[in-house]
Amino acid sequence: MSEKNRTTAVASGASIAVLAGGVGASRFLRGLVRMHQPADVTAIVNVGDDFTLHGLSISPDLDTVTYTLAEQINPETGWGRAGESWRVLTELGRLGGQDWFQLGDLDLALHLYRTQRRSEGASLSQVTSEIAASFGLELTLLPVSDDPIRTRITPAEPADAAEIDFQDYFVAQQHGISIRSVRFAGIETARPAPGVVESLEHSAVVVVAPSNPFVSIGPVVDVPGVRDILAQRRRSVVAVSPIVGGASVKGPAGAMMRELGHEPSVVGVARLYAEFAGTLVMDNADRDLAPAVLDAGMSPVVTDTIMSIPEQAVALARTTLHAMSGRARK
Repeated sequence: MSEKNRTTAVASGASIAVLAGGVGASRFLRGLVRMHQPADVTAIVNVGDDFTLHGLSISPDLDTVTYTLAEQINPETGWGRAGESWRVLTELGRLGGQDWFQLGDLDLALHLYRTQRRSEGASLSQVTSEIAASFGLELTLLPVSDDPIRTRITPAEPADAAEIDFQDYFVAQQHGISIRSVRFAGIETARPAPGVVESLEHSAVVVVAPSNPFVSIGPVVDVPGVRDILAQRRRSVVAVSPIVGGASVKGPAGAMMRELGHEPSVVGVARLYAEFAGTLVMDNADRDLAPAVLDAGMSPVVTDTIMSIPEQAVALARTTLHAMSGRARK
């Protein structure tokens, strides 16, 4: 499919691939599937956050996307299940077990199922498909890889600090420490999960959802082959900036950009993404930076990007797709 045909087809129910991380991406996807046929959407999700705790296989970003699209996300936290109970975690803490990562009873059931199926030989993508179907999701939900990828963080202090697991940094330490580097262990030999390459090559548009560029999008685009596919079709790749007014909407993206030597702004995002995405959707708060985004190599689209309510997510998704259709006509 040609670049022009890809982008012109967006408004007529063509397929859309979305590179996704956690909360911001989940909210964007919820808006997208409300205004576009869910069966035509494929979410390709970060697995760098995955880890094992209590012997259970936990995939935080996949689960956040699942719960959000199934309208079962905890609206106060943006993660975990709505209407949770915490009897297991409470008793675990009383016994002196590890209770720093909050797993509710319903959430535990999902992790138990994933662990069971993996022990039976099912791949992560197979289990993800089964879980998505059990929640009634109509879109295609894919881990970017079935192979283990683990995000590792090196703290800035002390000078000889050893790497720590991403969940240690993000949850146990509440991303309250400065960092020196980010590494994706295992990514060099990871392969795209079944369906990932096909979706990236044949979708009318690829959307980089508003997610942390380093620890949500990085472990997706750095899987061998993914960045090259995106770069070859960058005119039909559109990203939504997770940075508004020089700060991240949620999480440590802004701080990470600064600590890793990048400008913590929408311009900094453009410089990170310009190699593989041609358009950047940015917030009205950063309107004055649109010329700098253009200079960085991306076409700016200015709109409201905050998704406090589902209707705002629908509007953002509509603007994002419309921007791509409009550029195809030029």
